[in-house]
Amino acid sequence: YIAISLVAPKPRPAEQPEKRFKTILASGDTSEEELPCWIDQWWDQSKQDAPIDDAEVFMSVVVPAYNEEERLSGMLEEAVAFLQEEYGDAHGSEVEAKKPVGHGWEILVVSDGSTDKTIETALKFARDHQLEQYPVPVPGPRTPKPTRSTQIPHGSIRVIELAQNRGKGGAVTHGMRHVRGQYVVFADADGASRFEDLAALVQGCQKLEDAKGRAVAIGSRAHLVGSEAVVKRSALRNFLMHSFHLLLRFMTPPATSKIKDTQCGFKLFSRPSLPYIIPYMHSEGWIFDVEMLMLAESANIPVAEIAIGWKEVMGSKLNVIRDSINMAWGLAVLRAAWALGVYKRR
Repeated sequence: YIAISLVAPKPRPAEQPEKRFKTILASGDTSEEELPCWIDQWWDQSKQDAPIDDAEVFMSVVVPAYNEEERLSGMLEEAVAFLQEEYGDAHGSEVEAKKPVGHGWEILVVSDGSTDKTIETALKFARDHQLEQYPVPVPGPRTPKPTRSTQIPHGSIRVIELAQNRGKGGAVTHGMRHVRGQYVVFADADGASRFEDLAALVQGCQKLEDAKGRAVAIGSRAHLVGSEAVVKRSALRNFLMHSFHLLLRFMTPPATSKIKDTQCGFKLFSRPSLPYIIPYMHSEGWIFDVEMLMLAESANIPVAEIAIGWKEVMGSKLNVIRDSINMAWGLAVLRAAWALGVYKRR
């Protein structure tokens, strides 16, 4: 117990500036405001199943971004095109009757200690797409030569700056503490996941929601294992991928062990499921996806695995050997910490 306590991850508390966000006003000026935080109010209540405060928009998108000035704009271009068409705007205006799925969206870009111009890039994108009726389109992973762009409402994109790099899991968890959506998805800044497949995740999630409205839907690339994109990867990377899947099968609880793709960076959560997962997150590295899924399983939250479109995008920050070792170690520590009571629910 003592040994695991010493090595188990202990996320640092958020610094005060990290509880604020920047956004672009209707005038084009940059505004800095305090982030809403559902989790603070939830912690003040004594029961684990205490209700979370009501959603203000239909969809929240959390984008962890570490030195992503080159890839971020293309991903945002494809994201806002889908979000604005599908869910209306971020201020609750009505959408057409043919789209009864809800309305309102927000994107939270969480700059994870970036040392480049990630923050400036996100704010410039927001400003350009708010002020111009016909913004200049930005090429994306699936639209190398876009012909049109999307004007977005002011305040739709919120930018959060973490003072130090915490890792992808830390950035995602931080963003999800401050979301306003009825549904919350995190998506990688490289745009590898096809954003329009978010509709399938929402449908899959809604079909599984329990009496409390809890459900999780995760994007899956398992159907692409034999595709050209995966086959072209190095033999070492494919070997480590299969080894990690084997490790998961033996070291995770039953439902999680059956998931074919735990690492896809495109996962959707219904708002009522958040209090059962986010307050208990500890992993801030690549293994955080597995912790989320294990927490969902331990709380009896139904999980759907949905096939999505995916494209290999250049510029990955994954170090195959180092990060594979870290993930294996992280999983072992994670399982031991929960089994021994180092980590526990309130």
